[in-house]
Amino acid sequence: MPKAWFTPAFFDFFRELRRHNTRPWFEKNKPRYEREVRDRLVDFVLAAGPGIRTISPHFVADPRPVGGSVFRIYRDIRFSKDKTPYKTAGALHFQHEHRTGSAPGFYLHLEPGGVYSGVGIWHPETAAVGKVRDAIVADPDRWKRITTAKAFTSTLTVEGRSLKTVPRGYLKDHPHVDDLKRTDFTAGHAFTEKEACASDFLDRFIGTCRVAAPFTKFLTDALGLKF
Repeated sequence: MPKAWFTPAFFDFFRELRRHNTRPWFEKNKPRYEREVRDRLVDFVLAAGPGIRTISPHFVADPRPVGGSVFRIYRDIRFSKDKTPYKTAGALHFQHEHRTGSAPGFYLHLEPGGVYSGVGIWHPETAAVGKVRDAIVADPDRWKRITTAKAFTSTLTVEGRSLKTVPRGYLKDHPHVDDLKRTDFTAGHAFTEKEACASDFLDRFIGTCRVAAPFTKFLTDALGLKF
C-alpha cells in the first residue's frame, strides 16, 4: 500500500497542544511529538526532495529537523504579547539556495482545519518588492499569461499583503495596478485534513508546486536568481 505521510494522530497532537500549550505538557508528550509530528515532517521532506528538484535544482529539501526545511515548533516569544511557547501547526519550507527572506520558496503548512500549500516570497525586503514590481512593468504580458493561465487560476490563488494606494513611481492606471500594490507575492492552495492524510498527498503537493513553477520563475528572474 502507498504510504500516508501524515495521519490523524499528527493533527490530534496539535489539537491537544492548542488546549495545553505549556512546557510541562509538551515535555510529557515530547516523544509523541517526535514520533507523530517531527519524524513525519522529516520523512516528507526526504520524499519531496526529488520532486522539487524536477521543478528546479535550485530549491533545497533539507531533512534536518533543526536548521533545515522543517520549521521549529518553538515560538519566539521575546517581543510577543502571546507567551504560549509552542506553535500549533507543523510547517515545511523548501527554500531557494540563495536562502534569504527575499528569495521565493515552496511552503507547506499543516494545522487542524488548515492545510495549505504556498509558493512565492512573503514579507520580502523593500528592494526585492521593487524588483518584482519593475519586472511586472517591464513585461506585463508575461505576468498576465502566468497569473491568468487556466492551470494556475484553477489551482492557486495569488494573495498576501497590499498597499491601499499605488506606490510612488508607478502609473495609477497600469493594467496590473493591483499587483503593483502588493508587498507580498505569494500564491496558495488549500487542502483538507483528509487529503493531507491520503497516500497521494505527496504527489498532490508536488503538483501544486509544479503548477506554480512559471510564477516562481518570474520571481526568481526578477530578483536575478537562478531557476
